Amino acid sequence: MRSLEQWFAEYGESHRNRTNKLIHFLCVPAITFCTIGLLWAIPMPAALASLPWLNAGTALIVISLLFYFSLSVPLALGMAVTSALMVWLIIAIDNSRLSLWMLCSAIFAIAWVLQFVGHAVEGKKPSFLKDVQFLLIGPLWVTSFVFDKLGISYQTSDTQIQ
Repeated sequence: MRSLEQWFAEYGESHRNRTNKLIHFLCVPAITFCTIGLLWAIPMPAALASLPWLNAGTALIVISLLFYFSLSVPLALGMAVTSALMVWLIIAIDNSRLSLWMLCSAIFAIAWVLQFVGHAVEGKKPSFLKDVQFLLIGPLWVTSFVFDKLGISYQTSDTQIQ
């Protein structure tokens, strides 16, 4: 299993250009939010209707957090807070007159187009084309920059990253 440092080093190879980084800082959270929102909007069987928190969106969050905790407890906790805020917003949208799946679909499409524009500027292919797990690393990579700006350390078992 790769360490956090290895994941970030490999992911960072195709995210060095300032414009591409800026696009990713905006679009990765948007794509993460929309992915959870689109999965949240999938109707659940009637037998599970009494458990509104049990859906494909929360399943993705749990799976992601388990992976993140294996890499860095502080970053995983940051992602847990971020996920909770995203779920709060998803619930607010879902309870409004807006269509959750339509809104998330539109933002998702725009954000992905921008991501590919960023990679065109960078001159490198997106990391997930090499390994789909990089789709989980992107949000953690963005969170690491927030931690850096806030001066919050996120240790791994084999190295200190700051």
